[in-house]
Amino acid sequence: MSELKYEIIKTLGVLSEGSRGWQKEINLVSWNGRNPKLDVRDWSPDHQRMGKGLTFTREELKKLRDFINSIDLDELD
Repeated sequence: MSELKYEIIKTLGVLSEGSRGWQKEINLVSWNGRNPKLDVRDWSPDHQRMGKGLTFTREELKKLRDFINSIDLDELD
């Protein structure tokens, strides 16, 4: 199996932090030298380990934004 290469281009924000210091972050990440994508996942404090996450292209992110904006958050309670 080939080594997974990544580069965090820009950290956009932290959504939460667990008791062991891992943070759920939103970042722009380049995977294996490809164009950066928006990435949401848990990262260890040193960014050497990561959990499973989601990556979005610009087009996917626009659709996700539109879906989220259409949600009535009061209905989720």
